[in-house]
Amino acid sequence: MVKKHPTSVKKKKLGSYPHAMVVFSISLSLFVIGLFGLLLIHAGKLSEIVKESIEMQVYLDRNLTDVQLVRLRKTFEAKEYIAYKNDSVQVHFVSKEDGAKAFLNETDEDFMAFLGENPLRDAYILKIDADHSGSKELQQIQKDLQEVAGVHEVQYVANLIESINSNIRKVSLVLLAFAGILLLVVTILINNTIKLALYSQRFLIRSMQLVGATSFFIQRPFLNRATWQGILSGIIASGVLFALMQYAYFEIEELRLLRDEQQMILLMIALVVLGCIIGFLSSYRAVRKYLGMSLDELY
Repeated sequence: MVKKHPTSVKKKKLGSYPHAMVVFSISLSLFVIGLFGLLLIHAGKLSEIVKESIEMQVYLDRNLTDVQLVRLRKTFEAKEYIAYKNDSVQVHFVSKEDGAKAFLNETDEDFMAFLGENPLRDAYILKIDADHSGSKELQQIQKDLQEVAGVHEVQYVANLIESINSNIRKVSLVLLAFAGILLLVVTILINNTIKLALYSQRFLIRSMQLVGATSFFIQRPFLNRATWQGILSGIIASGVLFALMQYAYFEIEELRLLRDEQQMILLMIALVVLGCIIGFLSSYRAVRKYLGMSLDELY
């Protein structure tokens, strides 16, 4: 009679910890919140660009000398609310001759032919810094500019700017509300993922208690592991997010205008820190829970 050799069966180790599942779940959760973070960054950059496009037209008195025009320019450039672009102050002079040419090009009507003179005035076009684009601030800026000697009138599209600021505030509040809800949902998902993973370790925790291990000794390896898993998940989520954005910038050239590398770096660091903190706290709560359970409750 031929004896049958028993086939070797690979047994699953008691209390094995699903490392890959935990890292994947946390990475996916952090990636989702990272995507929303990118939306906030790009929306903020778009808002900043819109605000920096706000202009004030400063019309000057007639027959000013070149010296007075230069003095006025320096006065405007020294104002703290003037915007800068690539270290260049956004103050531009438009002569009345240039204004007449621009009007002729746009309308094909030569008003000087029947008026006999150029009724336009020399003007400075000032771009206002985004930090001073509020409706009340713009009114104060208008008043400040009108008090400058040599200035005849200051104009800007007040109704349009007020509408833009109002819409930006509403959109910002909605996005922040969604961000808060999403952060809460992601925290709960990561917490439940770690709690389920530690469920398989509950008897190991009880065994360590029975041999006299202290609570700190029992918790330490679990907390260390959860912390490193959070860090690794944050790095993975940040890497995928970075690769996705590079692809988006490559496919959509206009999207590069909304790019903010400093905010991107801060977002990726925040994802790593968030994964680390949530992983640590979730693991701490789960282990403390199993430490306080009786043997009957573990089953």
